[in-house]
Amino acid sequence: MKVAIVGGTGYGAVELIRFLERHPNIKEIKIVSHSQAGKAFEEAYPHMTQIVSQHMSALSIEELANEVEGVFFATPSSVSYKYVPALVDKGVFCIDLSGDFRLADPEQYEQWYGTKTAAKVDLAKAVYGLSELYHQQIKATKLVANPGCYPTATLLALLPALEHKVIKETGIIIDGKTGVSGAGRSMSLAVHFSEMNENTRAYNVCQHKHIPEIERYLSDRTNKEIQINFTPHIIPMTRGLMATIYADLQELITAEEIEQLYRDYYQGHTFVRIRPIGQLPATKEVYGSNYCDIGLQVDRRTNKLIIVSVIDNLVKGAAGQAIQNMNILNGWDEQLGLNDVPIYP
Repeated sequence: MKVAIVGGTGYGAVELIRFLERHPNIKEIKIVSHSQAGKAFEEAYPHMTQIVSQHMSALSIEELANEVEGVFFATPSSVSYKYVPALVDKGVFCIDLSGDFRLADPEQYEQWYGTKTAAKVDLAKAVYGLSELYHQQIKATKLVANPGCYPTATLLALLPALEHKVIKETGIIIDGKTGVSGAGRSMSLAVHFSEMNENTRAYNVCQHKHIPEIERYLSDRTNKEIQINFTPHIIPMTRGLMATIYADLQELITAEEIEQLYRDYYQGHTFVRIRPIGQLPATKEVYGSNYCDIGLQVDRRTNKLIIVSVIDNLVKGAAGQAIQNMNILNGWDEQLGLNDVPIYP
């Protein structure tokens, strides 16, 4: 199969290429970049010399529809919605790594993202690409809305406990921390070395664009109107994401019982790993891999469940999950091309 990546010079795109280059069912990757069309890809990423030898092309719907079977959109927000519907209509599957198709209501999108997105009819065609939970729906679609990095770590951590009524639907607090690669490759004072090194800051408090995405799918899966408190932080490391979640327990239950519930929930899902009680995961332990590691602890004194969920924000939080969704959509082995051991140390 031949695929294309639109937005070919961002971090998400170069991670897609890293995995797709050795994927046994991908014979060719077309790289599309509006800003750097005509330039050699190795000019943007010299470490890809002799691995990816091609010049990036401009975006043309007709060319893509004639040349490739699938397209990954690794673009900023409010770009992909202009092109995806036409490609899907021509039979090309699209996996969108931006947020353009994650929300059902265009007005809600504009409220949180500050820009426009697709029409409601096109949003309704998208399947949310949280691979472990929407497997059957992904198999039957041509349009996958790949989840955000924070929603991936958070939803995988919370849904087993919420769906089994282990925790209360109110008062959920999510403390998120991510490396600077989550901000993308564009220059910004916020990620300037002198500003970021030996420094940690909270950002977009109460207004992060992942809040409605998390709330939508928590609510959809539980048939309850769930709201969360979510505070993200940027920390001085390149990649990795940790969500530490605090929730009130519904009733007396042991940590061991909750651990078993999580193991049963994710049985058969290779990329979600549940830690034994007393062992909490660290971001380094999933570095460069498509794993989500989850640790659990019960605070009997306050009757709270504490969940620690870690992913590599560029892999399970972006490119890796996109390839996992491509595998599902095409009826291939879900793990194909993704069985990398985490890089350590």
